[in-house]
Amino acid sequence: MATTDPVTASADLVSRLKRAEGQLRGVQRMVDEGAPTTDILAQLAAVKAAVDRVGLHLVSQQLRSCVESEEEACAEAFEGAMATFLRYTTLAK
Repeated sequence: MATTDPVTASADLVSRLKRAEGQLRGVQRMVDEGAPTTDILAQLAAVKAAVDRVGLHLVSQQLRSCVESEEEACAEAFEGAMATFLRYTTLAK
């Protein structure tokens, strides 16, 4: 997602989230059908990675936006966004 067009970037993010939603429904189906635990865990890891990538993209867009606008409060806003992202991802652990 190297695009800088906000509309296209938003559509790309929504598309990624819809894909993750479909993967999660697949995991639910696997649980209902009694699929092997290792297969379920592998799919859960894939869903989590997909959602984490959306978060990482949002944080990078925040940084890009701050840098382009040259706002003085940019560093604080970016640090807040990073802290939130890292709190909810495996990257922080």
